[in-house]
Amino acid sequence: MTMRSTKSTVTFSNPFSLSGYPGELPAGDYEVLIEEELLQGLSFEAYRRTATYLRVRGRGNHAGRTELRTISESDLHEALYRDQGTTEMDNQSEAALSPQEDLK
Repeated sequence: MTMRSTKSTVTFSNPFSLSGYPGELPAGDYEVLIEEELLQGLSFEAYRRTATYLRVRGRGNHAGRTELRTISESDLHEALYRDQGTTEMDNQSEAALSPQEDLK
């Protein structure tokens, strides 16, 4: 069976957590690896996703190591959606707390 892998990068602006894994991960850039297999017997080329991984860099005693965490596409989208919502709330809070400019 023919397989292909695609890499992309996602950016989290805030610490986040993933379903099925304990603890929070720090904000930053994370590599996403998607594996797909070619569907056989079709009159056109089509692939089916078989796995999605998030590459997590080790911290503390595990610095220098990386871990591929299996995640679902929906869990990744949910984490990014929560991160975007948190960032928007933070930006609105900062705007509300900033001093008003004197327009004289």
